[in-house]
Amino acid sequence: MADSRVRWRWLVLPGVALAVWAMVHTDGGSPRGGAPAPAATPTAAQSQPPGGGPTTARPGPAYDPADCAAAVRRYADRAGVAPRLVMAILYNEAYKPHDPAFERAWQRYKADAAFGVANMHRATFDEVKRGRDFAGRKWDELPDDRNLAIEAAAWYLHDLAGQLPAHRSASYSRDELLALGYNAGAGNMRAFARGVPPGSQARSYLDRLHDNWGKADRAVAP
Repeated sequence: MADSRVRWRWLVLPGVALAVWAMVHTDGGSPRGGAPAPAATPTAAQSQPPGGGPTTARPGPAYDPADCAAAVRRYADRAGVAPRLVMAILYNEAYKPHDPAFERAWQRYKADAAFGVANMHRATFDEVKRGRDFAGRKWDELPDDRNLAIEAAAWYLHDLAGQLPAHRSASYSRDELLALGYNAGAGNMRAFARGVPPGSQARSYLDRLHDNWGKADRAVAP
């Protein structure tokens, strides 16, 4: 799950991040300066869409959330959430580079950093995967597998939806509340649903979501 408190670090400390990234690429992409970390090796059922198809490619440094449209539609449908919402969240979370080596290098600087194109923290991933078809996967596979990151994000939104109060303020739509929950956590989401106004960070996340609705709609259109 994304934490908007992290976002300023990417603006204030770009030199540190780039230096760490360069260091990792210099030592061959190893997270600890030793042998290069192996790519994730999911099973065929985990790496192929229904009906077959190519295995999930390891993401490179260039990243456009729209490239993930097929996976977004597939996993959003399975989780019972709106594809536009999942895609808009990917756009919201694209503020940092999603190169696997960069993400692991950043974790060396900030141990509780989020992983994957949906910026999910370890505790959230470990909770969401329980009882699901990716229960055997690990959080540290997220940088290498966009499909896994999107699947986990879609099911997290599904789980958040189950925690919305039956009666809520008319201030925000269901999808707006789910996005706020993705960013700020379930407890804050429920407070916002009761009418508590979001703070500046959550409000900024929602504003960016609104800015990304149009792109998200176009990306997931059939």
